[in-house]
Amino acid sequence: MDSNHKHDKTFSQPVNWITTFFMVAFHIGALAALFYISWKPVLMAVFLWWVAGSLGIGMGYHRLLTHRGYKTPKWVEYFLTTCGTLALEGGPIFWVATHRKHHQNTDKEGDPHSPRDGGFWAHMGWILTGKAMHNKIDSLLPYVPDLRKDKFHSWISTWHWIPEVVVGVLLFAIGGLPYLLWGTFVRTVFGLHSTWLVNSATHMWGSQRFMTGDDSTNSFWVAILTFGEGWHNNHHAFPQVARHGLAWYEVDLNWYGISALRMLGLAWDISLPKLGREKAIQPTAVPESPAALAPVAPEAVPQEAVGD
Repeated sequence: MDSNHKHDKTFSQPVNWITTFFMVAFHIGALAALFYISWKPVLMAVFLWWVAGSLGIGMGYHRLLTHRGYKTPKWVEYFLTTCGTLALEGGPIFWVATHRKHHQNTDKEGDPHSPRDGGFWAHMGWILTGKAMHNKIDSLLPYVPDLRKDKFHSWISTWHWIPEVVVGVLLFAIGGLPYLLWGTFVRTVFGLHSTWLVNSATHMWGSQRFMTGDDSTNSFWVAILTFGEGWHNNHHAFPQVARHGLAWYEVDLNWYGISALRMLGLAWDISLPKLGREKAIQPTAVPESPAALAPVAPEAVPQEAVGD
C-alpha cells in the first residue's frame, strides 16, 4: 500500500478539469444533503441507487452490454442502458470499451485502472486525471464494434447526461431541494464510490478462489455495495457468465434480477460457469484484437441449470 500511494499515477497526469469540477460539485451536494435528512428523500435515494447501480450498471452495462452474458428484447436492453446512465459513469460505449480493455490487460500495462499504478489511481484518479475523457478516445472504439452499430447506443453515449438531468428536475418538482440532494447527489456519489471499489479494493484486498493470473479478489462488503459485483475473482475466472456469486452465501442481487427477467420471459441464453476448477483455472486467454473481446453470443445453458 505504501508504494502504491508513494508512486500513484494520479499525481503525474494532467487534470481533467471538467470531470473534476462535476465530481467536486456532486460531493459538495452530497454533503449539503446532511442538512436535509428526512426518511422520504432517503428512501427515494435508495430506490434510485438500485435502479442505477443494479438495473443499470450491474445488469445492464456490465453483464449484458459488456459481456453479453444473457440476451433480452431490445427494449429491455435499452431500458437497462438508460438506467445505467443515471450512475454518472458515462455512456455505454465509453463504459463497455473501458471494461473490455481492463479484461484484456488486467493488472498489467494497458489496464485503465489497476492498483499497480496506485490505489487512488485505481479508485478515482484515472477518472480525474489522465486520458479518461468520456466518449472522446478513438482508441477505445475498436473495443465496441457491436455497440457502435446500434443507433440508440451511439446516441445515448453522446447524450448520456440527459436522463440524470431529467430525473433531477423531476425530483426537485416532486419534493424540492431534499429530494434533489438525496436522490441525485448522495445517491450518485455513493454509487460512484461503490463501483470504483470494484476497480480498487477488489484488486487489493480479499480472497482468491481461482488462480486467474491477476490480482482480482472476492469481497463480500464490495459485493453488498454493488449488488453482487464484488465477487470479482469469480468474474475474472468466468468473464462472460451472468452469475458472479457462485456459492450460496455469495449474495448477488444482479443475478437475482437476471433470474427474475428469465422467469418473466425477458432473458434467455444465459451463460453460466462450469465449476470444479477452484485454484486450478488458467488465466483467461485474451485475444490480441480488441474487437474480439466483443462477445458474439453467450453459451446457452439448460433451463434447469439456470435455476441452481
